[in-house]
Amino acid sequence: MTRPLLITQGDPTGVGPEIILKALLDGAFADLERPPVVAGDLGVLQRAAALFGQSCTIAAGDGLATHRLRVGGRELGVAALSTLDAARLRYGAPDAACGRAMLAYIEWACARCLAGEAAGMVTAPINKAAIHAAGCDFPGHTELLAARCGVDQVVMMLAGARLRVALVTTHLALREVPRVLTSEAILRTLRITHGDLQRFFGLPRPRLAVLALNPHAGEQGLFGDEEQRLIAPAIAAAQAEGIAADGPHSADTLFHFAVQGSHDAVICMYHDQGLIPLKLLHFEDAVNLTLGLPIVRTSVDHGTAYDLAGSGRASYASLAAAVRLAARMAECRT
Repeated sequence: MTRPLLITQGDPTGVGPEIILKALLDGAFADLERPPVVAGDLGVLQRAAALFGQSCTIAAGDGLATHRLRVGGRELGVAALSTLDAARLRYGAPDAACGRAMLAYIEWACARCLAGEAAGMVTAPINKAAIHAAGCDFPGHTELLAARCGVDQVVMMLAGARLRVALVTTHLALREVPRVLTSEAILRTLRITHGDLQRFFGLPRPRLAVLALNPHAGEQGLFGDEEQRLIAPAIAAAQAEGIAADGPHSADTLFHFAVQGSHDAVICMYHDQGLIPLKLLHFEDAVNLTLGLPIVRTSVDHGTAYDLAGSGRASYASLAAAVRLAARMAECRT
């Protein structure tokens, strides 16, 4: 039996449920060899279907899907993990019960992937305050999944058809980046990115461009010495391990060549260094993925979008891209 991909519904009061239903109705899942199963709430999904003028019928499911949701001539497997009072939920106002439900979806999907029952998981956006109110001590998806998988170090990658970026540091004040940046952290990012591009993307020798921190790659120390002191030694160590890494490259020119295929991924020193060019090219269809886990995990590259929740106008492009990428990664892995 083909192992399914799992889609966690995310915040019941955000856009997650409706982009799942919108994608389903538009046939975005129709050609998948691995049928998706949504870890979520039947009532919330029915409310989302109503946004598009559709009613649902529910039938018994099989395998990981406890139910089959039929809507608009399409069918979706659902693992019903919560029974929220959908009629009373207010868009953009998740309560503790919603937080507990979000956690249940993530925990269940991760456990199924670790058990080998599912091929991978795709996560819709959550509300961090709500999961904290429900007793979760982790900042978000990534940290929770790393802990459940028993992994100490992971790498955030953002990917589109033309560009992949991996981050050495993520959510830090810009002034903190030089202080926390180390050769060890850069080398670790290179190792994880190299290994997972081999394992999940089928690239036998991934080409990694390593960016400088400072303008003009520091101009031989004139604009900073992190390139000479931290980044170049990490690149040399990676090369000694057989990793095809080069740099440090000036960030203002490297991306021009990367989008033309010079490299398979760009290693960025801080958040905006990588996400500005990535989102310039792939604002609608970028995918967030976590490297370094023993399971396939991709995610939409956007938040709960409360300003759009309940309107039916939110785009499902990132969700569809995340599902397709997870399917490809699962195939490479097998």
